[in-house]
Amino acid sequence: MIYDVKHVTTYSYEAPVTFARCSLRLTPCSSSGQTVIASGITLDPPPATMDRRVCFFGNLVTYLTIDRPHDEIVFTARARVDVHRQPLPAAFSDETLEAVRDAAANAFLAGGDAPAHFMFPSHRVPRYAPAVDYARQSFPEGRPALDGAVDLMRRIRKDFRYDPDSTKVWTPLSEAFQQRSGVCQDFAHIMIAGLRGLGLPAAYVSGYLRTIPPPGQPRLEGADATHAWVNVWCGARVGWIGLDPTNAIPAGDDHIVLALGRDYADVAPIDGVLFGAGDQNVKVSVDVTEVAQA
Repeated sequence: MIYDVKHVTTYSYEAPVTFARCSLRLTPCSSSGQTVIASGITLDPPPATMDRRVCFFGNLVTYLTIDRPHDEIVFTARARVDVHRQPLPAAFSDETLEAVRDAAANAFLAGGDAPAHFMFPSHRVPRYAPAVDYARQSFPEGRPALDGAVDLMRRIRKDFRYDPDSTKVWTPLSEAFQQRSGVCQDFAHIMIAGLRGLGLPAAYVSGYLRTIPPPGQPRLEGADATHAWVNVWCGARVGWIGLDPTNAIPAGDDHIVLALGRDYADVAPIDGVLFGAGDQNVKVSVDVTEVAQA
């Protein structure tokens, strides 16, 4: 499945900003299950400097500075991506929670996708005992780790309510867990906290999910949005598996990976510092279009 992605972020400032230094994670990379055919980022106003580097986790990060006064800045990222994911594999009966936990702790791997980097608490996913206790119900003794992770994904979808007004980007996972509501970021953090608390490596994935309008209705431009889900390591033979707790489905051909890290702090689409005063307003518009239907 080939998609064209257009991601536009507009910052409007109450007072002129004289200088900005930004880090952008708006460019997808080729990886297992997807191939980037083309990509690019444009800014208005144009940056004074612009450089791209690959971070430790394999994400393509664009670093830039803007040294002219401006009261609005528009980031436009475009990409064409071929997504070709494999269906959910069968679980191996000998790769139980205990076996996978031991294998992850003893794996001699050091790259950005090594399970050891995703086993411990992180900035946005601290150890949270209620989430661990909740996750433990999905892993009775002897159950394959993949089957348990899929069950946990489905329980989060059933027990938690999607409500974009109930949390903010900075809301701690404990608050979302206690109120049993939030958005995809919250559900991913809660699932990761539960899995890591049991010893299973789990990573935070940001990206896009292609949406399909109801029958007979036109597709609304800009109606898509960034999405978040979880990669869980289920043993050497199964490897990393993408699971989407917001929708209770495995990551498939409708999921486009943008960046991967320990939690949202590692993959924020735009962050940085600026010199200015007053409030700011942020507007985000995302379009994901299947090329064959364009």
